[in-house]
Amino acid sequence: MRSVLLAATLLAVVSTPSFAQPYPAKPVRIIVGYAPGGGNDVIARLIAKKFQEETGQPFVVENKVGADTIVATSYVAKSEADGHTLLVTGMGGFTITPTIYGDRVTYDPLKDFIAVGTVARFAYVLAVNTSIKAKTTADLIAYAKANPDKINYGDAAPPTRLATEIFAKQSGIVVHRVPYKGSAASAQALLANDVQMVISDATALIAHQGGGAIDILAVTSRDRLKMMPNIPALAETPSLANFDFDAWVGLFAPAGTNPAIVTRLNEMIKKIVGQSDARDLLTKIGAEALTDTPEQAFERVKRDTTQNSLAAKALNLSAN
Repeated sequence: MRSVLLAATLLAVVSTPSFAQPYPAKPVRIIVGYAPGGGNDVIARLIAKKFQEETGQPFVVENKVGADTIVATSYVAKSEADGHTLLVTGMGGFTITPTIYGDRVTYDPLKDFIAVGTVARFAYVLAVNTSIKAKTTADLIAYAKANPDKINYGDAAPPTRLATEIFAKQSGIVVHRVPYKGSAASAQALLANDVQMVISDATALIAHQGGGAIDILAVTSRDRLKMMPNIPALAETPSLANFDFDAWVGLFAPAGTNPAIVTRLNEMIKKIVGQSDARDLLTKIGAEALTDTPEQAFERVKRDTTQNSLAAKALNLSAN
């Protein structure tokens, strides 16, 4: 009987997920496929700061920009699955980029990663350079229809590109894409009138509202944002009554990462987004906290991959 009990005890120890050593055992790298200054980068740095405070180990953000997050995502997919290399990415990197780039994407977001959790979701803002003198979305649409070759838009990332093309399609206007590496760069292009319109995260634009160079006309979510309650939703424009577009930012680990590590990271995310300073920061960039479990985050990625892939194909979006 004693040997049976001992065998059962050993089996329980072996089969229960556990850390081979305390986690984290060394500095953790958080890889971001977006340029510094945008919403994804801000959220990654919030996570890094809070995780470091919680664990006492350094969490270091590294921006690996290129090919609409392919560079960063591929890097993490090939990293050791020990919890010390993580990926913070947005909806576009996982659910739109693979469709746009096709065979150039060598990873499968649903198979090569474990979803730790989604951290936040946020709406984008529609902004124009004041040179086109549009004070409302209706003004912009009217101007674009009267001047079909005079509006270039800044493309900062796949989600903002998809949102812009959906907006143009539903509005019946023609706009011309100019790609940039991140929302900060596209915002600077808008300020300089190199492009006349952007749909972008609010982080790069809100500081310039009221400065005379740009006007924020609307937000892409169905409802107005707490941070700018006087800015209408696109859906308040009669011709865009069904417009509703938002995105999320999540934390992911390479497939094969110890479930106990994933659970701990998810628990820390939930703790972070419950803190008032973190919620205040999210509000300032037009985001709101999410507390998905790893399973819920996976289902969110799966659902949005299907929806956004269909939309990107319908609009003939490609990497060219």
